[in-house]
Amino acid sequence: MTDRQASIPNASNITRRQLDNGVTILVYENPAVQSVNIMGSIHAGGIYESPAKSGLASLVGGALMTGTASRDFDQIHGALEDIGADLGFRGHLHKLGFSGKALAEDLPTLIDIAQDALRNPTFPDEHVERLRGERLTWLQYSSFDTRYRASKAMREALYPAYHPYHYGASGDEASIANIAASDLRQFHAQHFGPRDMILVIVGAVKADDAVELAGEAFGDWRNDSQPQVRQVRRPPANGSSSRQVVVVPGKTQSDICMGVFGPARLAEDYVPAQLANSILGEFGMMGRIGKSVREEKGLAYYAYSRLGGGHGPEPWTVSAGVNPENVDLAIASALEEVERLTSETVSGDDLADNQSYFTGRMPLRLESNEGIASDIHGMQSFGLGLDYLATYAATVYQIGADDLLRAARRYLGADDMVIAVAGPERDSLQSAGSSD
Repeated sequence: MTDRQASIPNASNITRRQLDNGVTILVYENPAVQSVNIMGSIHAGGIYESPAKSGLASLVGGALMTGTASRDFDQIHGALEDIGADLGFRGHLHKLGFSGKALAEDLPTLIDIAQDALRNPTFPDEHVERLRGERLTWLQYSSFDTRYRASKAMREALYPAYHPYHYGASGDEASIANIAASDLRQFHAQHFGPRDMILVIVGAVKADDAVELAGEAFGDWRNDSQPQVRQVRRPPANGSSSRQVVVVPGKTQSDICMGVFGPARLAEDYVPAQLANSILGEFGMMGRIGKSVREEKGLAYYAYSRLGGGHGPEPWTVSAGVNPENVDLAIASALEEVERLTSETVSGDDLADNQSYFTGRMPLRLESNEGIASDIHGMQSFGLGLDYLATYAATVYQIGADDLLRAARRYLGADDMVIAVAGPERDSLQSAGSSD
């Protein structure tokens, strides 16, 4: 291992301990700063909720710090303010995630509040009602956001109604209106527990001390009703492309969201797909799509592509914001770049530039406790191994242009791309799948 590799978080400098109840604790000592960051997750995301109560898991995450059995809202937030600490929870599709930051000397307080919020929330009715009202207001506002509506229409058309990805983590107006504080308490009682929980601690702490502190906080947590981890699989291909049109009255801009099933993070061709996506719509001024659709042809206000790559088959998308009169031209231009990526090997210069970009940005993420904690959490969450970062550069540079072509063809070359357009009404767009 080189000196540079030795300075990167790896199996030799990350302390990992698994408690008897299934909690995994990972600690990375970073004495160069006086602060400490924590990051963690439990399997209690939106995939465990019913469609009728879509958005429940995210409401649970938002309400964890509104009151516990031993602290009310003011006591929780006052304790954090007194030490200048931050702590937050957020419900995602697969997991509930949390993160926090404090001075190293205040880590005991930060851990104690985190465990209290995770283990003993009371979900006071008045706070749940406030959060529910805020979510409904946001959803009502989002219904007039063309970018949000295009993305939502793409997702709902790509994933069938029985699939959890058909529903957004935030829910919709009907489902949120159907959720009460008792639902939050029931979801917490059933799904929150220590099985496969991850807790990462990074900063000016001794690893043994941090492990002991976390063990005292979570070691006696039990929940026999906690279900097994749910796996989400790619649904069958539709076999044909489709176009969805959402009319949003009063708008002067249209937004386009094109999507196909993308690779999960553990797919063998995930990193080649990442590099292919970077070339398509990320690197520099948003890759080839940004250069063609926005810079050269002037058809879009923004244009880019995005690869998901989580615990399941998240979509690989191309997005653009355009003048309504340019919708068809922008779609055609973006599809030209997709076709080019799936039919031609990328140049040696394009490959080298993006390999350098990927390996160069990794050390930048590791300049902060938060970035280190995020990468360590990812390594544990996806089972990548604690030496993943140390070998990352070698992994990226062993990928060839043919690998990118195969990944692009496998996903972007599929026949079931969904194209969703949201914006003002236009006769030329009413040829398929119109909704309002």
